[in-house]
Amino acid sequence: MASEPKESPANNPGLHTTIDEATKGYIMQQTMYRIKDPKISLDFYSRVLGMSLLKRLDFPDMKFSLYFLGYEDTTSAPNDPVERTVWTFGRKATIELTHNWGTESDPDFKGYHNGNSDPRGFGHIGITVDDVYKACERFEHLGVEFAKKPDDGKMKGIAFIKDPDGYWIEIFDLKTIGKTVSSAA
Repeated sequence: MASEPKESPANNPGLHTTIDEATKGYIMQQTMYRIKDPKISLDFYSRVLGMSLLKRLDFPDMKFSLYFLGYEDTTSAPNDPVERTVWTFGRKATIELTHNWGTESDPDFKGYHNGNSDPRGFGHIGITVDDVYKACERFEHLGVEFAKKPDDGKMKGIAFIKDPDGYWIEIFDLKTIGKTVSSAA
C-alpha cells in the first residue's frame, strides 16, 4: 500500500484542501524589509539581483518612503500615478523596501533584525536563477556577502547571500533544487 504524500491532509493536521471561494482572488503580493539607505539597497536589488522599481511612494508627513521592486517588465506599467499604484499592487511576489528617513545618515543607527540571529523569526526570501554556480561567481565578483556558498554545508547547490541590511536571500536553480531538497527531506 502506498503511503500518503507528505502534502496530504492526513500528514498535515489543520490543512484545508477545499479553498474558500472568498479567497479565490488572493495573491501573495509583497514581503516588506526595512532598509537603512535606499541608495545602497536600490543598487543591490536592481544591479545585483536584476529587479525593477515598480513604484515609489513617499509619505512626507510620516517621514518614510516605500520602494516596490520585482521581476516585471515596467514598459507595460501605466504612467498615471494612481493606475501605476494599482498595477504594482497587482503583481505577484514583490519586495517592499521601507525607508524611514534619516537612518542613512544616523551614526547611532544599529540596523534591523534580519530574523536569522536570536531571537529567530523571519528567515529569507528565495530567488530562482538560471545557474546557481554562475550566479554565485558573479555575486562574489560584485563583493556580495555570503551566508552560505553553494557547496558549503550538507545542502549542495543552494546558496544564501545577504543584502546590504543583512537580510538573507536564498539562491537556487531549477536544475538542482528538486534533487537538493528532496534528498534532504
